[in-house]
Amino acid sequence: MIFKEYDVIIVGSGISGLYAALNLDSSFKILMLSKRELTLCNSALAQGGVAAVMDDENDGYELHIKDTLIAGGYKNNLDNVKILVEQGPKDVKNLLNYGVDFDRNSDGSIDLTLEGGHCRHRIAHHKDSTGYEIVTSLIESVEKLPNVTMLENTHLLGLEKRNESFLADVLHDGKHSYYTTKTVILATGGIGRIYDFTTNSAIATGDGIQFAYNMGAQIKHLSYIQFHPTAFADRENRECFLVSEAVRGEGAYLLNCRKKRFMDKYEPERKELAPRDVVSKCILKEQKETGSDEFFLDISYKDPEFIKNRFPMIYSKVLEKGYDMTKEPIPIYPCQHYLMGGIAVSGCGATTLKGLYAAGECAHTGVHGINRLASNSLLEALVFSRLIAEDINKNLAHTELCEREFDYPSPDGKPLPKGIRTEIRHIMQRSYFILPDYKEALKDIERVKQLKDMLDNGGYEVTPDYIEAKSITTVAYIILSEVVDEGREKGII
Repeated sequence: MIFKEYDVIIVGSGISGLYAALNLDSSFKILMLSKRELTLCNSALAQGGVAAVMDDENDGYELHIKDTLIAGGYKNNLDNVKILVEQGPKDVKNLLNYGVDFDRNSDGSIDLTLEGGHCRHRIAHHKDSTGYEIVTSLIESVEKLPNVTMLENTHLLGLEKRNESFLADVLHDGKHSYYTTKTVILATGGIGRIYDFTTNSAIATGDGIQFAYNMGAQIKHLSYIQFHPTAFADRENRECFLVSEAVRGEGAYLLNCRKKRFMDKYEPERKELAPRDVVSKCILKEQKETGSDEFFLDISYKDPEFIKNRFPMIYSKVLEKGYDMTKEPIPIYPCQHYLMGGIAVSGCGATTLKGLYAAGECAHTGVHGINRLASNSLLEALVFSRLIAEDINKNLAHTELCEREFDYPSPDGKPLPKGIRTEIRHIMQRSYFILPDYKEALKDIERVKQLKDMLDNGGYEVTPDYIEAKSITTVAYIILSEVVDEGREKGII
C-alpha cells in the first residue's frame, strides 16, 4: 500500500486544530481532516465566550486561578492551570488578528460578561455565538495557508503506529486514501454521543480517544464528565440545544415545577451562579423533593430588547420551540455537555506516545479538575494547541517528504449489526447521569465489555459506522471501568 507523507496530520477542525495549524511552522506540510463540514464541531456550538483576565484593574490571574480550582473541586493540575490563565490573554488578543469580532463597549474596549463560578466579569464574547465566530474566522485564515490541505467529510478509519511513523486510513469521497506522518495532533472533540441526550454535535463519538487508547497512549479520568444544568428540555431530540451559562450570568432565575426559585435553599450565597456541577446536583435534589422533573429558566423580567440583542441565537432557537424568553420562563433540564478527562498530555500537549499530541476536549490537561469552569474550554483549546505547535516547531526535523510503502490490513469484512450505539447510549444514561449509579454500572459493564470484544475481534467491515460504534463502546467501557473501581474503593459495590 502506498502512503502519502505529511509533516503533520491534524485530526479535527475545531478551534484546537485550526489554531494549531495557524501556529505551526509555515514550511511544514500539513493535512487537516474534518469528519463532516468544517463548522460542525463542539467549538462552533460554544455560546458563552472565552474566559481571560483582560481587565487588569478589576481582575487578576490569582482570582481566575482560584475560580478554576473551586469549580474543579481542587482536583486540577495547578501547573497547567497557571499556564492556562497566565498565557490565555495573549491568545484571546491574538484572535483579533484573525478577524474575530468580540462585542465592544462604547469606549471600544472588549465587553466582558459574567458567568457561573466566576467572581469577575472576564468573558469575552460575540453575542451568544462566540464559538461559531471564532471557528469561522480561523477557518478563513487557515484556508489561506498554502501549506495546509483541508479535507471535509473525511472519516479517519484507521490510525496506528509503525516504528517512528503513524499510518492513517482515510475515507474521502467514498474512496480510501492512505497517509503517513511522524506527527499527529488529535483534536477530535468530546464524547457526548455516548449518551441519549447531549449538547454535543454529531461528530462527538470519542474517535480520537479510541485510536489513542488502542495505540497504547494513556487515558486519564474519562469519567470526569460535566452535565450542563440548563439545556433546553427537548425530550424528542438527542441533541439538546444549550441555553448558555451567560443567561444566568445576566440574571436569569432557575425555577422548579411550581415556577418558584429554589437555588437559595441549597446555595444561599452563589444561588444561580454556582458552578455547573453544583447546579445540576441541586436540580436533582429539588426534583426528589417536588417529585417533578420540570424546571425552568426565567429572564423575562429583563428588558426585551436587551434579551434579544444579547442572546439573539438563543432567543430565536427557543422561539422556534414555541417559547418567548422575553415573556415567559423556558423549560430546561441537565444533560451531558463536556468531558474533563481524556488522552493524558503534558503541559505542551504531548501524549505518552512519541509524536502523538492531543488538544481540546479529547485531551486531559488537568486544568478543569472534576468540573470545568464556564468558558475555560475555548481558552484551553487556544493556549494548549499553540503550545503543541511551538513544541513541534522546536523538535520536528525538516525532512524530504515522499510516498512510502507499508503493508496494511484490508478494510473488508462482514456487515455491522444494528443497534449497538443505541444500546450503549441507554446504558450510559442509566448508569451515570450527573451522579454515578455504581450498582447499575457493575451490571452494565459486563454487557459493554461483551460488545467491545465483539467489535474488536468480530471481523467487521471498517466503515464510518463501525469506527463510531467501536469508539462509543470503547469510551463507555473505560468510563464504567473507572466508575466501578470508584464504587469498590468507596465500599458501595
